[in-house]
Amino acid sequence: MDRFGIVDDETITEGACTDIYFDRTVAALTRDGRNPVVTAEVTASSLPGEWGVFCGLNDVVTLLAGRNLSVSALPEGSVFYPGEPVIRIQGPYLEFCIFETALLGFICHASGIATAAAQIKAAAGGRQILSFGSRRQHPAIARMIERAAWIGGADAVSNTCAPKGIPVAGTIPHALIMCYGNPEEAWSAFDRTAPPDVPRVYLCDTYCDEKREVLAAARAGATAVRLDTPRSRRGDMRAILEEVRWELDVHGFEEVEIFLSGGLTIDDVRAYRDIVEAFGVGGAIANAPVIDFSLDIVECGGVPVSKRGKKSGVKDVYAGPGIRVVRPAVLPAPEGAVSLLEAYIESGVLLTGCDMNVARARVLAVIASFSASEK
Repeated sequence: MDRFGIVDDETITEGACTDIYFDRTVAALTRDGRNPVVTAEVTASSLPGEWGVFCGLNDVVTLLAGRNLSVSALPEGSVFYPGEPVIRIQGPYLEFCIFETALLGFICHASGIATAAAQIKAAAGGRQILSFGSRRQHPAIARMIERAAWIGGADAVSNTCAPKGIPVAGTIPHALIMCYGNPEEAWSAFDRTAPPDVPRVYLCDTYCDEKREVLAAARAGATAVRLDTPRSRRGDMRAILEEVRWELDVHGFEEVEIFLSGGLTIDDVRAYRDIVEAFGVGGAIANAPVIDFSLDIVECGGVPVSKRGKKSGVKDVYAGPGIRVVRPAVLPAPEGAVSLLEAYIESGVLLTGCDMNVARARVLAVIASFSASEK
């Protein structure tokens, strides 16, 4: 029974979660006995920033495997730029027509989250970034959110439904402190019940001044103090952080770190990364703008075609030393460059899957190269 308004896996894999015009397209082509062999490409003409991180391919290959199609794509975790094809699909059009809606949904949303996480991680200057935003989205997609955030470079996530292998992290909520009536009793209860390997990070801004509570937390054995100060009470957040750091240091708690959360943006991460050791980022990751991918036929019956505003013909993305270019696939690769598109499905046969940890390593390598180039 549909209790929470969720579309189930079977509905998606049957192509029943689609825009109505694709059903009408199937009806027209089927009636007239037309089913041309086409090549379609997925591209984004604009991005929220200079580059994006491609994510969600795992769901695409799961959706299309077993059908009479061949699929090539940039590997998950690849950085891409506007106009570059991230997926190429070849085969009879009716084999994938009704899946376009779901396919784009998979990658538009996941790539938006992974891109935001990567951009924030790149801005953090080596500080930890934790994904705290799954509560900002429908719980049915919590696993996708945390997977995409992990691929994008988040160091841990908060949701317990994250895919196996992703570190799950979190401290305590204000609610626990309210249930005990004061921070000290709540911290003590947390310390008694949390496993030994869970860092003792104590929330320090529930009832009174941050300076007072962080010192109490440090004396109670905190390894880090978390500030989640609401924007209505922040005033000069930089001044608050500097005061907290000063008081911890002057009272002999130099080893106690500061963890900041609460409506943080990428600008906040840049502004406070010199004094904050870890950031809990919510909506800026989970509510990130989707990547506006589109799927377009670029070849029909072996003939290059395109709608207005698009370039016809099959394309490839090439990269090499000092080279990154999109060229017609019929032309030879530029000297010293190789194609970035890899085969995932060949005539319906799944050739390889998508490893989220390998994808994450790709993103972190690019972030490291960006950081090195800025020095």
